[in-house]
Amino acid sequence: MRRLLAAAVLMGAWNTRAGLAQSVSPEVQRHIDKITSCVREAVMAEGEPCVGLKERMAQYHVPGVSIAVVHDGKIEWARGVGVASVGGPAVTADTMFQAGSISKPVAAMAALKLVEQKKLSLDADVNTELKEWKLPSSEAAKGKTVTLQELLMHTGGTTVHGFPGYAQGEAVATLVQVLNGEKPANTAAIRIETEPGTKWNYSGGGYTIMQTMVVDATGETFPKVMHDLVLAPIGMTHSTYEQPRPEAMGPAAVPYNADGTPVKGGAHTYPEMAAAGLWTTATDLAKYIIENQRSLQSNANHVLSEAMTKEMMMPGMGRWGLGLQIGGKPGDQYFQHGGVNAGFEALFVGYEGHGDGAVVMTNAQGGSRLADALMKSIAAEYGWPDFKPVVRSEVKVDPKVLAQYVGTYELLPRFSLTFTMDGDMMYAQSNPNDKMRVYAESETKVFPKAMNAEIEFVKDDKGQVTGLVLHQGGRDLKGLKK
Repeated sequence: MRRLLAAAVLMGAWNTRAGLAQSVSPEVQRHIDKITSCVREAVMAEGEPCVGLKERMAQYHVPGVSIAVVHDGKIEWARGVGVASVGGPAVTADTMFQAGSISKPVAAMAALKLVEQKKLSLDADVNTELKEWKLPSSEAAKGKTVTLQELLMHTGGTTVHGFPGYAQGEAVATLVQVLNGEKPANTAAIRIETEPGTKWNYSGGGYTIMQTMVVDATGETFPKVMHDLVLAPIGMTHSTYEQPRPEAMGPAAVPYNADGTPVKGGAHTYPEMAAAGLWTTATDLAKYIIENQRSLQSNANHVLSEAMTKEMMMPGMGRWGLGLQIGGKPGDQYFQHGGVNAGFEALFVGYEGHGDGAVVMTNAQGGSRLADALMKSIAAEYGWPDFKPVVRSEVKVDPKVLAQYVGTYELLPRFSLTFTMDGDMMYAQSNPNDKMRVYAESETKVFPKAMNAEIEFVKDDKGQVTGLVLHQGGRDLKGLKK
């Protein structure tokens, strides 16, 4: 299957949507050629040759990818490469993908629109706005109530990180069954586990409560609310929150596992629509980026006012706004979100002030790694101030030296790193699905190329390996060898 998938990717031709950028200027084509001929990983070894997009796709077992680039406040180009399914049609700019958690920031706009219409409140106890279902009280709340603002910022103290969806043929839970963790729901009940407003903790469960609030406030189905309040006003004509996706909407990608096999039964169904239910295209998400950029300047505001858009982008705990992660430097911030569903992974980035951004959507588990690499190549080509790859010096170390580090190291109660050797190559993994090769920087330091991190092994005074230190994001996390 992996060989078949690699062949399908390498044979996939570039495609565009009719009328969108079939003919681009020579300058834009040079941008495209440079980006796709050198897809950078998070970390590159000094002097390492570039690898092209199709080769990276084969390396990561990603059959199809859709890309849209925003420059100077407009979609400069959009392309598909590879195939929607192995042996099937090519990906075009109109091929729909599941957006995973990118559903959240788009859905947040509808909730904020209802706030502006005074149908919801950012600061009220959510139980005063919920009708059929109420969030049960909890001792963990310490007498505090949960607000819509806290749900959107992931500070509501609610449970359930994410949702696996329901495979074709499985019974699909209702929204109330999901909220209560009642069968056939495949996740636990959504409850308060920490004091609201005191801790940032990513919670798809919180967005499922928000979905219920939106439905209660409008008396409409969630897909209709999203279409009427957000998707249609922005012009996202190839997007829907309907689950399952209506086939009449056009071509869609087929999801794949990390090993190159198709997800059994195809795309999963997500009743947790606000958290994970958006079907869309890279081009439509680029329109979402542009809407926010222009609304900040009071030049669009098809959904939110300038004031509400600025509030949405205001970084709070964990540098999260109302549905979006905020990064960059003061005065040059960007907003972003990634998405992971069963067999679909995606990423978007948009700058607040200078009209740049990009969207990458893939149809494979592990596609986030490709999306991140592509984003770095786009950033380098367009001169973004962020997302540049880190260059490290790789040295040759005797495999016998590396072999002494083989073993498992516990860094946190539920987080360990295991190192193994395969011939003269060393690998690290924290779970069965994220095995990655690491490269020697010295006889005691190694680094992965998939992320910006460095691992330094520690020895005692007898030369025995006792632990390690993980250097990442300006933090040092120590781990002991088991």
